[in-house]
Amino acid sequence: MGLKETFQEVASSKPLFLTIYTTVIVGILISSFYVLSAVFTAKDSSPTSTSWLSSPPPLSNADFQHLSNYSPVAMHDVTPLSSEPGKPIWEVPPRNTEMPPLKTFRLTKELVLQRAKYNVIIVTFGNFAFMDFILTWVKHLTDLDVSNLLVGAMDIKLLEALYWRGVPVFDMESHMSTIDVGWGSPTFHKMGREKVVLIDVILPFGVELLMCDTDMVWLKNPLPYLARYPEADVLTSSDLVVPTVADDSLDIWQQVPAAYNIGIFHWRPTESAKKLAREWKEMLLADDKIWDQNGFNDIVRKQLGPSVDEDSRLVYAFDGNLKLGILPASIFCSGHTYFVQAMYEQLRLEPYAVHTTFQYAGTDGKRHRLREGMLFYDPPEYYDVPGGFLSFKPSIPKSLLFDGQHNIESHFTMINYQLKQIRTAFAIASVLNRTLVLPPLWCRIDRLWFAHPGVLEGSLTRQPFICPLDHVFEIQTMVKELPEEEFGPRINIREYSFLDNPSMSKQVKDSWLNVQPCQVGNKDCQLSNSTNSKGVLRLPRHSNEETLKMVFSNFKDIKVIQFSSIQDTFSGFMDKAMEDRFRNRMKHYVGIWCCTDHDPGHIYYDMYWDEKPNWKPVPPQSAADDQPPW
Repeated sequence: MGLKETFQEVASSKPLFLTIYTTVIVGILISSFYVLSAVFTAKDSSPTSTSWLSSPPPLSNADFQHLSNYSPVAMHDVTPLSSEPGKPIWEVPPRNTEMPPLKTFRLTKELVLQRAKYNVIIVTFGNFAFMDFILTWVKHLTDLDVSNLLVGAMDIKLLEALYWRGVPVFDMESHMSTIDVGWGSPTFHKMGREKVVLIDVILPFGVELLMCDTDMVWLKNPLPYLARYPEADVLTSSDLVVPTVADDSLDIWQQVPAAYNIGIFHWRPTESAKKLAREWKEMLLADDKIWDQNGFNDIVRKQLGPSVDEDSRLVYAFDGNLKLGILPASIFCSGHTYFVQAMYEQLRLEPYAVHTTFQYAGTDGKRHRLREGMLFYDPPEYYDVPGGFLSFKPSIPKSLLFDGQHNIESHFTMINYQLKQIRTAFAIASVLNRTLVLPPLWCRIDRLWFAHPGVLEGSLTRQPFICPLDHVFEIQTMVKELPEEEFGPRINIREYSFLDNPSMSKQVKDSWLNVQPCQVGNKDCQLSNSTNSKGVLRLPRHSNEETLKMVFSNFKDIKVIQFSSIQDTFSGFMDKAMEDRFRNRMKHYVGIWCCTDHDPGHIYYDMYWDEKPNWKPVPPQSAADDQPPW
């Protein structure tokens, strides 16, 4: 007799027989549990077992409550539970062991089911160039006690590196280059196709798949949220920059004209989802010029509507059967809704994720944004470097921040005021051979790829706002090794939130020197290389290179030197050749603001704007004039 028939018979029986049936069935289930537990315990404790991947831990009462939110489709093919937990993530293999053969790391159903928990697997992939992004991605999840994850390695170097760090990894057999391929390159598009192939391979395993790009991080466990929509075949993030809801429900699909973003999306192993993955893959493999995200949007939007029901905000899409949901842009954040608008903060919501989209300066810009948000995991040596750090408190008059209209002119006036201070700080950092901690950068208007009125209509962008460094600076140039004979010595940088990062050691925090510039001629403004009774070093303004080296010669072991103000503290380099090289470096550090209705519509920032009489923020008047100021 099957379970279905058994429960039907129980339902139609009298109370006495109902009690007996219930007792018998519970006894059978408990006995079966112990038998299975013994079998799996014996299997897991076998001395010949070489698996280093974690097995799912036993379920708690809270876990059972969580499981109740899943649909029957989501629960098929659930991994058997081991009676003892497997090796956790970050537990490295013993030093005396050898690297297992490559075939050990093939993507198989067994591997996926071994890592899956509640029948969900979370996957990202990349090459060795994104090693630090991948480690950050994994650590955010493990800090949230989420361990049902796998990383696809597109080159052997990454695979080996992750294995020896205790990160569950599989071989994508891509034989890809280990360097950063760059957005939009042929190899970039190849990576996109690998993602689609992965989805098409994993869904038939019967597990739910949360597919992620490596340039995003998880801030909150997403699995309970995804379980709130058990009827959804696919839940996708989007490039929406205008809120459609004020709570944490799905975005209203009729109000999402923006592209669905495939950097974060969740698939259930339904027939509709598998059909979508298959047709999407076939589309991309047939035409290598289609961008994977554009292809996804085209195929999903072939049919869009009607709503599945009145409450869930799911919509029928693709073939009319697939049920699609759009994750709220306020808490499944893009680079704009998180770093520019801080939409989640204004709506008093807790963000689940941030994806570094809507940004500039390539991979270096993405890394710097995550660092600004204190979301990137760097090794200890990042927080304690030879030579120490230099920082300063920026000074911006209230009038530059708030007075008048927020427009191109007022924006550039405020930015230029800050650029002059930052330029001085770079010079002092170069003289003292210290790493410069950049200040927060204030903007009055946004930066985008197209003409706009200053901020996007309907967005929650506040004016002014602390803008990401890549809105003004060419971060990829700032961190690049430039020829010293042309650009002078390298000047390392740190993000504005650096000194507030919890990863900063107490040793560095306690090694601090406050510097207060003073006006020459005042009685307490004497040239000295020692601090006053309050532990503050007074530095005469307009000091030259030689003076700076003399004054700070006694403080080489101090980790952090902070200026209370940087304005007019440095008069220049002693050597003209050194000055020229420094100026050349500074000129290449700033980028463009974009865009006006003019063609070309961008306006170049100029680090030495103050040396050009009547400088104004105007776009190049013609293509021939479209030259940076260096």
